[in-house]
Amino acid sequence: MTNLHIKNGRVIDPANGVDAVQDLFIADGKVAALGSAPAGFTAARTIDATGLVVAPGLVDLSARLREPGYEYKATLESEMQAAVQGGVTSLVCPPDTDPVLDEPGLVEMLKHRARGLNQAKVHPLGALTMGLKGQALTEMAELTEAGCIGFSHAEVPIQDTTVLLRALQYAKTFGYTVWLRPQDAHIGKGGVAHSGPLASRLGLSGVPVMAETIALHTIFELLRATGAKVHLCRISSAAGLELVRAAKAEGLAVTCDVGAHHVHLTDADINFFDPNAHLTPPLRSQRDREAIRAALTDGTIDAICSDHTPVDDDEKLLPFAEASPGATGLELLLSLALKWAEDLGGDALFKALNRVTAAPARVAGLDAGHLAVGGSADVVLFDPAARWLVEAPALASQGKHTPFLGYEMLGQVRATIVSGHVAFERNAA
Repeated sequence: MTNLHIKNGRVIDPANGVDAVQDLFIADGKVAALGSAPAGFTAARTIDATGLVVAPGLVDLSARLREPGYEYKATLESEMQAAVQGGVTSLVCPPDTDPVLDEPGLVEMLKHRARGLNQAKVHPLGALTMGLKGQALTEMAELTEAGCIGFSHAEVPIQDTTVLLRALQYAKTFGYTVWLRPQDAHIGKGGVAHSGPLASRLGLSGVPVMAETIALHTIFELLRATGAKVHLCRISSAAGLELVRAAKAEGLAVTCDVGAHHVHLTDADINFFDPNAHLTPPLRSQRDREAIRAALTDGTIDAICSDHTPVDDDEKLLPFAEASPGATGLELLLSLALKWAEDLGGDALFKALNRVTAAPARVAGLDAGHLAVGGSADVVLFDPAARWLVEAPALASQGKHTPFLGYEMLGQVRATIVSGHVAFERNAA
């Protein structure tokens, strides 16, 4: 491990309320000190961070790495490189791989492969039911021992509510968190766009907001009965957020996130059937987007995630309704969070960084997203004023499709440090 001295940077650590120009010292993969060097410290390397923000490495609550089973869409090598290029040092991956992450051996293999790359830290979610078929529960205790931090059904709705009830009862008994994306199994099934005037005009099948709210009502009733802890993934509507806000006020053990795309885009960004804007959940109305922004500001939404879902050309370059949903996002997460801060006005940088560092770490139960002395030295250095153009060749991810292609982004990562190791470094232009 190399001892590092990062000097003259603006250190922002929302978890510890730090926002000041000061030096950061790293030794043996840990944060050794802030401000003044600890006794006997000798730097093997000094990084001048003048004009840069020094922050905890980003924590992403949803990044599909496509391994095992979908290596033609992306590989662990490409997506780990995309993560560190985007400043992400810890990420949570859903269980909808092939085979599904429903056995300890598969989880251990994935974690072993990720560790060998010495880049971002991978935290898998185990499947809630075997094969994501919604019938038999998985061996949650064994999957937890193998390294799963929670349990999810990815994008597959559980049709039998009794199965979900049993899963929540079991999870409550052992203190596990269940990650659910609220969507009714039948309403909106097969839909590809937000139900509204635009979808009607374009002749696209719709996914109504009630597909989300009906599922939320069901989840909250089950929580009242079980007392389990649930993280709600990718809330997309104003009506859904009102239900989440009420559930939190009631005291239910609920957290939620939003995909970075939904913070900025609406169904109008489908334009003329742009398949890059085919996402799950679908981009919704301007009213829903404004509600998402308000909920981020008041804390109803805990975290912003990239919802990174790399898709290959063969599945994306198709008519809108036939294209596979999903977009690359790991390399855009920081810039999209900074854009939200810029739109808020004032100095909202601290709040934006909290939504992609400390807050998601708390949701996932990870010792990450902070720069506390003695903690793992997971750090991102970025230029908050730099602007860069989103172009497919510049993306490290094997998935080159995003609705932000051609957009100018704010904020560029200059270096990413994982456990004291410089995993990525970009030369200043």
